[in-house]
Amino acid sequence: MSNPILVTVRYTVKDGKREEFYRYIVELGIDTASRAEDGNRKYDYYYPTDSEQDLCLLELWDSREAQKIHGTTDHYQKLSNLKATYVTNAEIHIYDLAE
Repeated sequence: MSNPILVTVRYTVKDGKREEFYRYIVELGIDTASRAEDGNRKYDYYYPTDSEQDLCLLELWDSREAQKIHGTTDHYQKLSNLKATYVTNAEIHIYDLAE
């Protein structure tokens, strides 16, 4: 059986566009749809205290397979389109967890 994984993402958003980027994530239902996926345990966005332009995402998945399927969904494609407009850099880390 696969172990769960933790994914952390730190988006660097174009100056002055962080709230707009996040608002579209919510309005398009990307966060809600991601949380509803099979294998998703957590999918939450955060504003980091050390930056006015970054947006962080914390994801917890049952397995790498579940997270891989997430990348094939329509709402993931919507997020990719938003990132092309708003994000200048994304720092992604994936951690294997033991249960």
